[in-house]
Amino acid sequence: MTGLIDSHCHLDHFSDEEMPGLLDRAREAGLDGMVTIGTRLSQQHVQKALTRHARPDLSIWCAIGTHPDHIMEEGVPQAEEIVALADAPEVVAIGESGLDYFHGAPEVRPTQHASFRAHIHAARLSGLPLVIHARQADEDVAAILRDETETRGAFPFLLHCFASGPELARTTLDLGGYVSFSGLVTFPKTQDLRDIAGQVPLDRILVETDSPFLAPVPKRGKRNEPGYTALTANVVAQLHGLDDEAFAETTTTNFHRLFTKAH
Repeated sequence: MTGLIDSHCHLDHFSDEEMPGLLDRAREAGLDGMVTIGTRLSQQHVQKALTRHARPDLSIWCAIGTHPDHIMEEGVPQAEEIVALADAPEVVAIGESGLDYFHGAPEVRPTQHASFRAHIHAARLSGLPLVIHARQADEDVAAILRDETETRGAFPFLLHCFASGPELARTTLDLGGYVSFSGLVTFPKTQDLRDIAGQVPLDRILVETDSPFLAPVPKRGKRNEPGYTALTANVVAQLHGLDDEAFAETTTTNFHRLFTKAH
């Protein structure tokens, strides 16, 4: 069986003492690997260090960048700086970056836009995929993705923890992007999200936990962890009429097609 990959988790929320058990449970759940995602470029060394917990049978890679919620403290990065820091072999993606209007007041949105474009430029320069966070900002995320692609050329990207509407899903797919689903797709009141997940082409789907947040049913309310990827994968597999093994193989193939640096 081709193992699952948690394409988005935050291992910096777990202590060194918790890691052995967390990784044991991930292997037991059928995982082959995970990507720990940066939220502050100034802390990129932390994400890199976390990859040293990798095992022969369980890969750990990382992404580096600044989340839109932290951009006012971190500042807008230079694309060239991100690219230089991403040259390390364990860094397989840029991000997470994007737009967050749930937390971001109107006055900070221009700074979020500038940071998002800087991360896009870094993805284009490096060839690494950009991990995109979109919260209550569908129209502006879509507009920036279209503008950047049309004016400066295509770049690889992934809409992570997809919780947006069908229009942003269509824009993502039209521009060659991928869509990743988290435990949100298992919640009883997210039928609209399941409808979208069932329509995304199988060659563009990834799965994730976004742990320690958003634990899937039946673990909802508990602290999420990478091993719970299997619970989300099971739900999305059913939406596409696949068994767990076929879906795992599909999403892992997709992961390596997008995250070309992950070995």
